[in-house]
Amino acid sequence: MAARYLQEEHDMFRSSLRKWLEKEARPFYLDWEKNGMVPRSFWKKLGEQGFLCAWVEEQYGGVNADFAYSVILNEELERIGSSLIGIGLHNDIVTPYIDTFGTKEQKAKWLPGCVQGDLITAIAMTEPGAGSDLANIRTKALKKGGKYIVNGEKTFITNGIASDLVIVVCKTDPQASPAYKGISLLMVEKGTPGFSHGRKLEKVGLHAQDTAELIFEDAEVPASNLIGEEGKGFYYLMEKLQQERLIVSIAAQAAAETMLSQTLSYVKQREAFGKPISKLQTVQFRMAEMATEIEVGRSFLDDLIEHHINQEDVTTKVSMSKWWHTEMARRVITECMQLHGGYGYMEEYEIARRYRDIPVASIYAGTNDIMKSIIAKNLGL
Repeated sequence: MAARYLQEEHDMFRSSLRKWLEKEARPFYLDWEKNGMVPRSFWKKLGEQGFLCAWVEEQYGGVNADFAYSVILNEELERIGSSLIGIGLHNDIVTPYIDTFGTKEQKAKWLPGCVQGDLITAIAMTEPGAGSDLANIRTKALKKGGKYIVNGEKTFITNGIASDLVIVVCKTDPQASPAYKGISLLMVEKGTPGFSHGRKLEKVGLHAQDTAELIFEDAEVPASNLIGEEGKGFYYLMEKLQQERLIVSIAAQAAAETMLSQTLSYVKQREAFGKPISKLQTVQFRMAEMATEIEVGRSFLDDLIEHHINQEDVTTKVSMSKWWHTEMARRVITECMQLHGGYGYMEEYEIARRYRDIPVASIYAGTNDIMKSIIAKNLGL
């Protein structure tokens, strides 16, 4: 049964998007993995088709689309491959900071490019010595005249190489107590003096999604690039991280559904002992277990998405979802690879690539242990 938040126009959008991705993305995906990058030409095509930040207001180039379109886009991108997560990050994680907390001037300057595919965004939170514990970041941005002088280093930054705009989480008041009250968000633009890219990082998975180190050495950022107010950055992050975690859950669910479908087809075709392995009870039971988990996951996720669309507080449930869906996807992918036998370990089979791509979802957007801590706190523990 279709989710309640989906209407006929959403189904039409999914159909056209899926056809377009089958033509413009799937045939080239393996090349993108080998090259370690989704090309800018593809980003530009996405923009031309209206697939980037469609929720943005019309005055800035969008069509004021509802969040259901974002759900569909993230699901369909994930069905092509997990390395396309940088697009969802641009659309539904980074650009919303500009839209919600940016000034009219900032919106007019950056949002049209984000919609058109001319500007690719990233957000720089993680540092070599600070991941989930954001209050302990060391990157500093000290105001001097009409500029902030930024010093520090960020790592594991999605879209780090391709990005034209990077929202940098930094300390504008290193002496603030508690420490999180000194955190602010600065938009650092490509070409900023003192801002450079470090290494393009080689990862176990997500080979087509560029991840990089970013270095700030007396980087000179105009004071007008402050997002929102000084000292409010931590609060902005806590607000927007809920949608980020929901996007991760959506991708995990879509990956699990995709792999179940492929494995179902495989076990019906693969023969052993004179018959398809789908006739073996052990295989049937394993498929039944995965199908049930995925169905439960879909029901919970659709309900959560509806609450989010209605602008309800989903902090606890989205933490549950981010933890449970990413772990569920990892279980499903592992089981599916096992059912493919030796072929499941071959890079030419999509299941092998998924096996290396999925585990990191339990780490980014807040580790799953952090999700459990949030849940426990909200239970009054």
